[in-house]
Amino acid sequence: MALLFEISVPSVAIRNRPERFPVNRIYCVGRNYAAHAREMGSNPERESPFFFSKPANAVAENNIVMPYPSRTADLHHEVELVVALAGEPLSAKGENLSLAEAATAIFGYTVGIDFTRRDLQAEAKDKARPWDTAKGFDNSAPMSALTPVAEAGDIGEAQITLKVNGVQRQHGAINDLIWSIPELIAELSTFYKLQPGDLIFTGTPAGVAAVVTGDVLVGEVDNLEALSISIGPRA
Repeated sequence: MALLFEISVPSVAIRNRPERFPVNRIYCVGRNYAAHAREMGSNPERESPFFFSKPANAVAENNIVMPYPSRTADLHHEVELVVALAGEPLSAKGENLSLAEAATAIFGYTVGIDFTRRDLQAEAKDKARPWDTAKGFDNSAPMSALTPVAEAGDIGEAQITLKVNGVQRQHGAINDLIWSIPELIAELSTFYKLQPGDLIFTGTPAGVAAVVTGDVLVGEVDNLEALSISIGPRA
């Protein structure tokens, strides 16, 4: 029996453009700010970066009311600069990119929050199990509209912040990343053949903490569209 149904492709808005950016895969890098590595109990030495992923349909729109997710009592925010990939180096090659190729593979940037069910992550760590249920749930990757590279200015000089109910919780500078954006892309391309539509969450500064129903989160990176998310009741 043939299966007849349609599957929509997750996508992200592009700032001031009618078209949208179709999402292929979402990669995330862990502990890419030294202060955050310390607060999570790790040594921030510049060892090779480690990656995990979220499903493409974890993407959520800006300005949504996000239902508090199931199976957790400890939902944490992690504001991040997100890099969107496209361009000739990916179409022609995609693997083992040089730093120069990695830099030219960037389509644009956006502000994202890597929501984490911290209690499930802690349990997974204790049992040496994967983090999928802690990181890859519905609405766990909200982001603002993408700003193309040419319109984003010098992203390395940008500041990144997250406020909860108007109170600043996280702050950092993009140039404080342990691994730079081109370095992350080049390193990731040694594990996967990167493709147009891939997104990379580049790491979060210190200050991650729990949120509760009714909280309003605003994430900002200089020159990018701000991200605003409200936490609603559990569905």
